[in-house]
Amino acid sequence: MKLGDVTRTALACVRIFNGALGLVAAERMAKSLGDELGDDKRFVYPARMFGIRTLVLGVDLLTLKSGDANARRVLRQAVLIHATDTAAAVYAGKRGELPTRAAKLTTIISAVNTGLAVVSLLAAEKDS
Repeated sequence: MKLGDVTRTALACVRIFNGALGLVAAERMAKSLGDELGDDKRFVYPARMFGIRTLVLGVDLLTLKSGDANARRVLRQAVLIHATDTAAAVYAGKRGELPTRAAKLTTIISAVNTGLAVVSLLAAEKDS
């Protein structure tokens, strides 16, 4: 298996896991990010919206075929989505919109996802 396929599959699995968690266990996900979020029921609705979006994007990545022109478009979108998620997590942490622990955790997860997306995209462009 090529590096690009490995990173794309890893990113897809992370998305599917986190998406499913947000969709079916939003309260538990919030609690894992910090007690403040776990106690705040307003977090559940956006977590479920985030969950389905992330789940669908993960399945999309998992079903891509190497060398497919559509794959590069999906991977470019993945870079944009995860880079934006990373920036949003940093911003929310700096403004105090997320508890410190949650901001750090979401920033790290999003940054790793961004890295996986970049490697996957670069590999796909190299292979084409």
